Amino acid sequence: MNSDFLIVKAKFTLYPTDEGGRKTPIVSGYRPDHVFEYKENSDDLIMAYVGDVNFEGQESLSPGESVMATIRFLRHGDIERFMQIGRVWWIHEARNRIGEAEIITI
Repeated sequence: MNSDFLIVKAKFTLYPTDEGGRKTPIVSGYRPDHVFEYKENSDDLIMAYVGDVNFEGQESLSPGESVMATIRFLRHGDIERFMQIGRVWWIHEARNRIGEAEIITI
């Protein structure tokens, strides 16, 4: 295992377009911003982490859908403190929150 990465399996969900999600599907290998926390009483994120998303059993994911995925995070800062089964985090494209994910296994 490469110690530069943290790898988890997660339920990965894209929000529907009418709930602020994307208008188009994403493909396996996608590299969004992963946000684990926001400033108190705000939508301002504290830090975005880098990680690629690889879907299990399909090549693309449309808005409003969920899939099991392997997420490979670049080990950076204090990301380890967020790695707990059941932890939910948010998927961003720049400032836009387009989905969420939940850790199933580490």
